[in-house]
Amino acid sequence: MTETPERPENARSYTIQRLMEETGISVEEAQQLIFLLGFEWSCLLREGHIIAKRKRAGRL
Repeated sequence: MTETPERPENARSYTIQRLMEETGISVEEAQQLIFLLGFEWSCLLREGHIIAKRKRAGRL
């Protein structure tokens, strides 16, 4: 049986995994973004890309 993001804990895990894959941020960074922004995907993605860009530039 595969996990689906319907239950809260599965939705959180799914969102963290997807955010990490799409932006290249760490688990901890993804968790922090969800804590700060909630589950608003467009905001998470935007901020995840900003964090990843800063890390690549050596500013984080």
